[in-house]
Amino acid sequence: MRVLLVEDEPDLRAITGAGLRDAGFFVDQAGDWPTADELLARNDYACVVLDRLLPHGDSLPELQALRRRGWAAPVLCLTALHTLDDRLTGFEHGADDYLVKPFALPELVMRVRSLARRARRRTPVFLRHADLELDLARREVRRAGVLLSLTPKELAVLQHLLEHADEVVGKGELFRHCWDELAEPSSNVVEAVIAGLRRKLGGPPLVHTVRGQGFRLTDSLERPR
Repeated sequence: MRVLLVEDEPDLRAITGAGLRDAGFFVDQAGDWPTADELLARNDYACVVLDRLLPHGDSLPELQALRRRGWAAPVLCLTALHTLDDRLTGFEHGADDYLVKPFALPELVMRVRSLARRARRRTPVFLRHADLELDLARREVRRAGVLLSLTPKELAVLQHLLEHADEVVGKGELFRHCWDELAEPSSNVVEAVIAGLRRKLGGPPLVHTVRGQGFRLTDSLERPR
């Protein structure tokens, strides 16, 4: 899952971003609202961790404006403002959760994961296709009952393919959902992860290349078009 962290304190931003990555998230980072706004315009996020007090001031008016335009990604406000009125104001402007600084990183990870799952209510705890199963809670993959060892990136790509099983998923879509701003879009990272995933899933093959379009996860015997 891809997360946007908006925090103007460089040290806290680095520590929090590293903690989220260690928990399996793909993290983009911004230190001010203009950068965050640019990232939000071109990427889809499972959750946004938003510091209320940024260099330009309170970020709640910008959040409210996004909500009024129909933007629906869950937002966790991360702030030193801790009174009841502060929290109520955050919720009124479109925040979904509120965590006061200083905070414990494990709690932040738990809250981000909970918000992201709530936003994807249609995604069950288990994703299954043919003899392949992904347990989202345990982050475990089994094929024919055998536990497989996947990297976090392979797991993210597999999850997205399972959520769109029997559909063609473009390389660009995979990149937007499973990589962060640190990745180089012109490289062959998607193809490399797909190759590793195919190797670990074994046969018969489930992940097929659809020439000129992308990839499709299917157990159909039809030749992918």
